[in-house]
Amino acid sequence: MAVEEKELLNDQQLARRAKLDKYKEMNVDPFGHSYKVTHSFQQIRKLCNKKTPNGIQKMNLTVSVAGRIMAIRKMGKASFFNLQDKSGRMQFYIGINDVGVKNYELFKMEDIGDIVGVKGIVMTTRTGELTVKVLKLTHLCKSLNPLPEKFHGLTDVEERYRHRYVDLIMNEEAKRVAFLRPKIIRSIQEYLDNQGYVEVETSVLSPILGGANARPFITHHNALDKDFYLRIATELPLKKLLVGGMERVYEIGRLFRNEGMDTTHNPEFTTIELYQAYGDLKSMRHIAEKMIRFVAKKVLGTTKVQYQDKVLDFSKPFRWISMVDLIKEKVGIDFSKEMSYEQTKLLADQHHIQLDKFKNSYGYIVNEFFEQLCQDDLIQPTFVYSYPIEVSPLTKKGKDPRFTERFELFINGKELANAYTELNDPIDQKERFIAQLKAKELGDDEANEMDYDFLNALDYGMPPTGGMGMGIDRLVMLLTNQSSIREVILFPTMRDNKK
Repeated sequence: MAVEEKELLNDQQLARRAKLDKYKEMNVDPFGHSYKVTHSFQQIRKLCNKKTPNGIQKMNLTVSVAGRIMAIRKMGKASFFNLQDKSGRMQFYIGINDVGVKNYELFKMEDIGDIVGVKGIVMTTRTGELTVKVLKLTHLCKSLNPLPEKFHGLTDVEERYRHRYVDLIMNEEAKRVAFLRPKIIRSIQEYLDNQGYVEVETSVLSPILGGANARPFITHHNALDKDFYLRIATELPLKKLLVGGMERVYEIGRLFRNEGMDTTHNPEFTTIELYQAYGDLKSMRHIAEKMIRFVAKKVLGTTKVQYQDKVLDFSKPFRWISMVDLIKEKVGIDFSKEMSYEQTKLLADQHHIQLDKFKNSYGYIVNEFFEQLCQDDLIQPTFVYSYPIEVSPLTKKGKDPRFTERFELFINGKELANAYTELNDPIDQKERFIAQLKAKELGDDEANEMDYDFLNALDYGMPPTGGMGMGIDRLVMLLTNQSSIREVILFPTMRDNKK
């Protein structure tokens, strides 16, 4: 080891590295080999559940387990230690009379954080604690870095996210969320598969910016000498599959938006988009509500979910209310009535609504009234429908042509899902794309581009369709009681560490 490297290591790190040669002298590989595991700690507890100490002794249950050492109490010729596997922790008893001098000397070399295998027999201590009596200990991997102290370790939230591997070792809550997230996704798949949907995969690289209003990440394809976008939505390719006759499709996948980061936004995130031929907005309303209720019941065993200081009730029908009715409830303005842009602009000024200079139309102002004055109040599940056409370029018009057949589902003041009665008129769609191009020329970086292939697909005929997108990360946040999206993404995007 170079002198410079030694100077960067603390005493514990140096002591652990000094043991590497000692392991080799004992003919033990410090970084181990494969090991056959017969039981998890959870399985052992389940087998021994409700049995008396005498009953456990009569079982004569021999196990082969592996895990990380989390605590050691060395007491001369006999010791106790705790191991942790993916299912939890368990106590172990090791005595020189049971394992022999050589194996006990190997145990005395172990440090907290090392990974070992144990063959032993299940018993209970005099205090009744379920314990494995070690018959043979196998060293599997030396931990060269000491684990943080339990109460003084990874207390810096940023460090927890940067070193998620240590967070998972030390933090039971982080581990709970990590294992619960895939269960939530599996239950979504189960529900939709049972409804006749087919899961598909579409390309992450796209030559066209479309499917949503967002700023993209741009990458370059060297062989084609052409720029591509990392997809901001899966909408357009999934709709093409409906034209092809697949009828009910969904995709769970990563999207990429080159935008800000906060407690509910990460540049790389996971959504589900689903499309149902011969459906509409109401079809999506029913499937969203029933799917969330199914997932909560399947994963948590209840449809009443504790989130921070609130109880979110998924058992009742979700509220269904139009955007203009919500605004009318809040400030008494009825935007369903005909009014000019100048009138709406004056109302915005009177109510101190902040407006984007590129979004200067009646519909944009109505949407800003909702977002700035109403959205935060929507704690219990609420479908807000009838969005202005300016903010819904891919959506079928409603009876009032100023508004579209679109809803967003809000829970705890945050958008969880977005759904449309999909626009399947290629002529109308082309006009919407042209309007988006004009917005882009005026400086709107989030505006859609013209997707000629999608227009060509619509010319072949897409059946009347309902479609919905839902944020997987935000759903996981709600069901695991997490206030930050970084808690539910194993490796969130981080700013540079300046330490």
